[in-house]
Amino acid sequence: MALEHKISVVILAAGEGTRMKSDIPKVLFPLYGRPMVDYVLDAASCVEPEKIVVVIGHQGEEVANRIMDGWAKDNCMDGVISFAWQLERRGTGHAVSCALDHIPGCDAVMILCGDTPLITGDMLNRFVESHLSGEADLSLITAMVDDPGDYGRIRRDETGSILGIVEANDLLPGDRDIKEINAGIYIVDSRILPGLLSTLDDDNAKGEFYLTDILEKAAQAGYTVSSFTCDDVFLIQGVNDRYALALAETRLRETVLRNLCLQGVTIRDPRNTYIDPGVTIGRDTVIEPGTFLRGKTSIGQGCVIGPNSEITGSQVGDNTRIWWSVVEESTIGENVTIGPFSHIRPDSIIEDYASVGNFAEVKNSRIGRGSKIHHHCYIGDCTMGCKVNIGAGTVTVNYDGHKKHRTVIGNNAFIGCNANLIAPVRIGKDSYVAAGSTITQDVPEGALGIARERQVNKEGWVARRRQKLD
Repeated sequence: MALEHKISVVILAAGEGTRMKSDIPKVLFPLYGRPMVDYVLDAASCVEPEKIVVVIGHQGEEVANRIMDGWAKDNCMDGVISFAWQLERRGTGHAVSCALDHIPGCDAVMILCGDTPLITGDMLNRFVESHLSGEADLSLITAMVDDPGDYGRIRRDETGSILGIVEANDLLPGDRDIKEINAGIYIVDSRILPGLLSTLDDDNAKGEFYLTDILEKAAQAGYTVSSFTCDDVFLIQGVNDRYALALAETRLRETVLRNLCLQGVTIRDPRNTYIDPGVTIGRDTVIEPGTFLRGKTSIGQGCVIGPNSEITGSQVGDNTRIWWSVVEESTIGENVTIGPFSHIRPDSIIEDYASVGNFAEVKNSRIGRGSKIHHHCYIGDCTMGCKVNIGAGTVTVNYDGHKKHRTVIGNNAFIGCNANLIAPVRIGKDSYVAAGSTITQDVPEGALGIARERQVNKEGWVARRRQKLD
């Protein structure tokens, strides 16, 4: 949205988050695969700010480094984002004061909390529009709830004008019936913000400088104070403990799954399906229960994924089936079958029409078009051609205790059951490896490789053994 006024954003992220009971800074807590603060930064960027200032304190260097190395880098926002230190935590009003020197010339300042990850850019843009159309000096987001809990309440006069905010710890008897709460999201005219902050005091139950007090100060000074009502209170709820974190993740997951369904994806059981926001899935694909799709995974059209499968950072082609299996950072072609109980480890490529299943494991290998690997096989560091058949129990022995070595298998090769291919070794195209062989030398094209002792039958051996034991 192109704003008529220049705006900067301040995100409060200095708190310790003691109720999370963790050594991890609260705003960095993982939420649906990303740090919680990333969602706030996503929403803030939608208002096209001149500057985003993150106020840091507790483990501030870790917070700043994570944001710069992650969100800022991924979104090319290095020049927009900066950090202000709140070395002594003396409340939200004091936190915003710490950010003033970092805010360039702008018309308004939006203030957000780093622990409200469900806010959206659409909501913030509508909030800005409301602020501008009402020609307000100060605006805030509010919501009506049945149980205000620990939220600050909005005090209004008989005409509905906002008088101020009272925090939950400072409620008077007449405030307890108020159902309108403060979301902790503000827009303030940059010309009046420093003056309002300078009038704050710490005469309250916590002995802190409350940012909420600027509402009363602004009203008393005759400034125009307006409110924007959020109809979905869940969007503005803060995450203060791990149960709230779980609820927030459930809400985010529901949104992702709903959008995928509307795009033509069938999700059998949304309550037992976990798909990260960055995942893309083609039309007519079916996602079975117990499936986890993580990171930058893409799934093609007409696939069946699951049940009980996990795919991370991988690309899957059209019409592929993956069930009861794990795929990590690999590329899977079209019309491939993986599972049940397969493990595709990183840096593998499974080409079209190939099949991997029945407790097979593939690592750092290319499996050619139409090749088949089943029955308790391990294929590691291998380049395999097309239409290769891998018999049960086959192992590419790729590690000598010091270095990894590569196995190369040509097109149309047939590897018999229980074969060990001791790398480095090459199996020529159209060749055979006899079952039970341990291959240590190259097998030429069209040859049969046999590496096992000749069978010897000792007649009468059992009877002689019994006689000796008696």
